[in-house]
Amino acid sequence: MAAPVSELLSEFQGYVLAYRVRAAVGGRVAPAGPQLGLAEYAGLRLERQTLARSLIRQGMNPAQMRRLDDLSDTLMFGFWLNPAEVAAFLRAAIREGSHPALGEPRAFAALLTPSERLRLGEAGVQRVCTHHLACFTLAAPMLDPDGLSTAFTLIEATQPPLFLDELHPDEPGRTEPSGVAPS
Repeated sequence: MAAPVSELLSEFQGYVLAYRVRAAVGGRVAPAGPQLGLAEYAGLRLERQTLARSLIRQGMNPAQMRRLDDLSDTLMFGFWLNPAEVAAFLRAAIREGSHPALGEPRAFAALLTPSERLRLGEAGVQRVCTHHLACFTLAAPMLDPDGLSTAFTLIEATQPPLFLDELHPDEPGRTEPSGVAPS
């Protein structure tokens, strides 16, 4: 069963925000290449999905498994909602000196472009920041069993709408986010 288009666009939006966060932190957590456009992302996502299905149905040889892992890394698959991925990222980000966007809503909001902030409005920007900063709390529940449930409740309650400039190409006034250098 195929996922609804809005779900796939939301996944792309999560990729873009993960890319911006990683670029802002820099160092070893910085993305290896330029940010993918929607069409590039979709093509790689389909390739990853085909490989994942193959793994489930018939297994994989080592080269296919490496490709699946590489695609997962490139697409930053699971970056926001996989507690192990979140914890690994935060540990690496701390080693790189961290970044205010990992804990401060205003700094996270700076990762959005001015047109994205305008599209969302103040309440929408707050929702986006709350949602994504709540995702970072997924690393902590290893110590607090109830924390995981609490974190997911907040994450689900603050799911942001589709707002990225890349998803609204015909609107005027698109600019780069202030918190990230252009790639």
